[in-house]
Order: sequence, then structure tokens, then C-alpha cells
Amino acid sequence: MDLFDKINKNMGGPIGQHQKWSHGYFSFPRLEGEIHPHMMFNGKEHLVWSLNNYLGLANHPEVREADAQAAADYGMAYPMGARMMSGNTKHHEELENNLAEFVGKDAAFLLNYGYQGMVSIIDALVDRNDVVVYDAESHACIVDGVRLHMGKRFVYQHNDIESCEKQLERATKLTEQTGGGILLITEGVFGMSGAQGKLKEIIALKEKYNFRLLIDDAHGFGTMGPTGAGTHEEQDCIEGVDVYFGTFAKSMAGIGAFVASDNEIINYLRYNMRSQTFAKALPMPMVLGLKKRFELLKTNPALREQLWVIAKALQNGLVEHGFDIGITNTMVTPVFLKGELNEATSLTMDLRENYSIFCSIVVYPVIPKGLIELRLIPTAMHTLADVERTLDAFSEVAEKLKAGYYKENKMAIA
Repeated sequence: MDLFDKINKNMGGPIGQHQKWSHGYFSFPRLEGEIHPHMMFNGKEHLVWSLNNYLGLANHPEVREADAQAAADYGMAYPMGARMMSGNTKHHEELENNLAEFVGKDAAFLLNYGYQGMVSIIDALVDRNDVVVYDAESHACIVDGVRLHMGKRFVYQHNDIESCEKQLERATKLTEQTGGGILLITEGVFGMSGAQGKLKEIIALKEKYNFRLLIDDAHGFGTMGPTGAGTHEEQDCIEGVDVYFGTFAKSMAGIGAFVASDNEIINYLRYNMRSQTFAKALPMPMVLGLKKRFELLKTNPALREQLWVIAKALQNGLVEHGFDIGITNTMVTPVFLKGELNEATSLTMDLRENYSIFCSIVVYPVIPKGLIELRLIPTAMHTLADVERTLDAFSEVAEKLKAGYYKENKMAIA
């Protein structure tokens, strides 16, 4: 049985009949054995490269069954209360224990939302005497968390270890006066560029500086490393990461997140993260559905293998066709083109309307003026035929861009 046969077997059989459900302009296939990265947009089927569904678990038959059964057994509301009060169950604790073991930490704490969770982690870990040092291209949830910090914060140039060390020097001098500590924050996988954070190099700086390292591994959890445990596993530096944050929104195609660390830190966070202390616990259908997703993530390595088959085929094909994919060394695939905002919008509309390809567009101020980034998120559910179709379409729109076709928004819709 080859890899694709294993994928078919794991995903519940070959493509079959399905129904559609729709909301607004979008609709997705309802599952009857079918799983694919397509959606209906304005009544037309599109190939999608912007779904947070790395391992294809969103519509997995076992996941849908677990979600439905949990909703039938418990309803959507239970448990009725915050974790500290009446919202704790053995299932919440079992999921936490399993996650902690998987990512190589003593304990874990479930979070209702990833974005809100990261903001609250930063708020709980530091006070006005502490200093935060963080990467310049950190996700918005980190930036917002740092903005709420009442003490000093120093930003270092993206993935620049020399710049990072300079900011650690500044932070050290300041904390010698305040008596505080230093929290260094970076990402395992940067979602825009696809670059891995330089975790091992940062950890090596602990020989000279006293700080704790918090990483946001939203894109790395479930996708990176020999077992999918994360970017810290990929770089063989699990012990050097003091606080590990992972989300369920990417590889597990769910809602919520978790933070993992040693017992002391997690016990502290349980009683000091305001976003969790004063919020209702994750409902049972989500928790039981997440347990099933996590089980599949751990026991079906073929899903992760297929993700990388598609990612490598896509990235190698783009390079062979002359495209600039930057410095990505993960499955996140940016495509950089030269053009202005009006050209960017016309080009993406051309892809969407005339090639039926839906992908994310990134422009200034996220990236420099004069550049267009098309960000592609491969999944285990994409096929090599999807890759070829996309390479052909990208080659055509790139030629149109060079020829000035999009300068005056001249984009005829077929």
C-alpha cells in the first residue's frame, strides 16, 4: 500500500457523493467520504490555498462523528462555568496531560482562544519590573500582548541573532536596576514568510543572559518535527523552550489553544490568566472533538507526510517556474511578485474569477511597497493535480503582471 492509498484508507475511502451547505458567499462540501480543499464562491467551485487545515482533519469522518456525538451527549453549553469554578472535567484534564507529554513538557493548560490566550499569557508572566524582548515580525497576538505590558519592551530585527543579543544586553542592564526578569518571545514558524524561528541560536544565548523563552508555535504544532510535536522538536531543542504555545486552529482545524511548561509555571497560569479565570470553559463538543483530532494527529503520520509531499511539490515547482518564494523552510509558501496595490487586487481577482483559485494576498504595510505576496497554505488534502493547476495559473498571471495588464484594473471576468 503506497502513501496515497494509506491517505485514502485513513480518510474514509474514495471521493463520493456530497451535499453543500452555504453561508453568505461561501459554501463547503458536507462530508459523505469526500474531503478536498475546494469551496463554492459566488456559485462557482474554487481551489483554495488559504484554509487553516494542514492535516485535513476539518472534515475527517471520525472527527465529524466525534463532534456530533459529543453535541448529542452534552449539548453545546456544558460545562457551565469557568475551569476554576464548575467548568472542569476529566476530559479537559486528559487532553491537557496528553498535549503536555506530546510537546515534551510537564503540564499544559487549555485556552479558549489562541489570540486571546497569547495576549493573556504575556499579561500573566510579566509585570512592570520585567522586560519583554520580541521578534519584529511576531504575530499580532504577541504584539498586542506586548502593548499591554506595563514595563519596558525591546524589539529585535526579524530572526537576527546579533540584534536579539543587543536587545538582551539592554534588557539585562534595565532588569539589574528593577530587579525584574526578561521574557523573550518568538515564533516557531512565522506565518507570513514561512521561516522557522532561530530557536537553537536564541537558546544558546542563555549561556550569557538570564531570560525565559516563550514561543508561539501555531503553525509548527502538528506539522514540524519527526512526530509533529513542533518546531522545538524539529530543531532538537525541546528543553530550551521554557513556555510552549500551540493553537488548535491550524493542524487540528479546531478552536482553542494550549500553553505547556513546567508544573510551577502552568499552575501559576491556571490561576492568573484573566482570559481563562473569568471565562467559561471550552464546551464538551469542542474538547471531545479536539481529543479525536489529537488522536488522529498522533496516530496517522501519513497525513503529515502527505502535507509535506504537497508542500515540497508546490515549492519546488514554483522555483522551477522562476518564482521567488523567499526564505521559507516550512510548509507555508509565500510567492513574491513586483507590483502595486491596484495590480495586486486585480491579479488576485483574476486568479479567483478566471482561474477559480482562491489564495491570500499580502501588501504594504505588512510587506514593503512595490511588492505583492500571495500566500499559499498547502494541506494534506491537496493533490499533485492541484499543484500543477496552480503552477500553470500563476505562470499566466505573472506574465500578465509583467506586461502591465493589471495596471489599469483591466481584468475581464470570463
